[in-house]
Amino acid sequence: MTDKKSLRPATQLVHGGTTRSQFSETSEAIFLTQGFVYPSAEAAEARFNGDDPGYVYSRYANPTVAMFEERMALLEGAEAAKATASGMAAVTAALLADIEAGDHVVASRALFGSCLYIVSQLLPRFGVTSTLVDGSNLDEWRAAVTPKTKTLFLESPANPTMELVDIAAVAEIGRSVGARLVVDNVFATPVFQKPLELGAHTVVYSATKHIDGQGRCLGGVVLSNAEWVEEKLLPFVKHTGPALSPFNAWVLLKSLETLELRVRRQAETAAKLAEIIGAHAAVARVLYPGHPDHPQAELARRQMSGGGTMIAIDMKGGKDAAFRLANALQIVSLSNNLGDAKSLITHPATTTHQNVAEDVRRELGITEGMLRFSVGLEDPEDLAEDVAQALDAAL
Repeated sequence: MTDKKSLRPATQLVHGGTTRSQFSETSEAIFLTQGFVYPSAEAAEARFNGDDPGYVYSRYANPTVAMFEERMALLEGAEAAKATASGMAAVTAALLADIEAGDHVVASRALFGSCLYIVSQLLPRFGVTSTLVDGSNLDEWRAAVTPKTKTLFLESPANPTMELVDIAAVAEIGRSVGARLVVDNVFATPVFQKPLELGAHTVVYSATKHIDGQGRCLGGVVLSNAEWVEEKLLPFVKHTGPALSPFNAWVLLKSLETLELRVRRQAETAAKLAEIIGAHAAVARVLYPGHPDHPQAELARRQMSGGGTMIAIDMKGGKDAAFRLANALQIVSLSNNLGDAKSLITHPATTTHQNVAEDVRRELGITEGMLRFSVGLEDPEDLAEDVAQALDAAL
């Protein structure tokens, strides 16, 4: 049988991790069960002490969830994966699984609001200190790490500013002090960026976004080497309980079959829209990793194989102009979600980053005129016409 690790991504996304029941079904089965039965007390004992590798309880592991985990590991090029109930559950587990009081975490300050909360507010409650740095400034990373630094954490591209971080360089800084690098790769998707190949230790996704891609369910996944997953991550997830529903895992499995097709089409449209938006008189700047005017365009070319599906738009007229643009859109919907088949737009300063202090938002480059645009699967010409008329309305 062909080694699935040698297959190309599009094939892995259709066939990876598939385990068939005794009925030999074509589509993956949903094992919507809490527990499992054993033929004897001796078999139950063997299952619990690890002599029998079967399933015990769906909070620990489940056949449908395991298929999703294996397929994601194949796609990412990781040795192992563990699914979680949401993207934030994945981030929390990846950060907390092997740190303890006295450890130190360094993170890029350009993070999603809930991630900022975990790093700057939650961790210190348990005796873990943290330092936030300008993710694009490698000197700040070097100055921040200490012998107590256990973990480095970043998003690239960052939400919502599209700021990039040199993943390979930060991974090397982490290795110099024995720290692991955790990368939130949700904006780039596993199709356009491979953090593990760039030196990262762990990758996290909100599967709620592009992996589902159709606005249906929550999910998350953490990917890393097998030893760390087995010894650090699995006990944390097992005992704290952020288990992914088998039904959600099945939905995500079906979504993975079309992931590459969806995000490549969305990225093609996003690149065209970035050109249109950037040329309009109402726009101060457009930030898109695939655009030659992106401040880190060279880095984008080096570590990403595509520009992705997300665009940041900074309007000259500030919040008023941003609201006029958002309200004038007829096809693009207002929503704080992203990665959907439907095009979505949001105003981060008043939604996703509303609870981030105003001075911190300014420091991050999240202006009152910034909009985050998640490009969907609608006809590119229809989207272009809709965006053009809304931009005119924002003047």
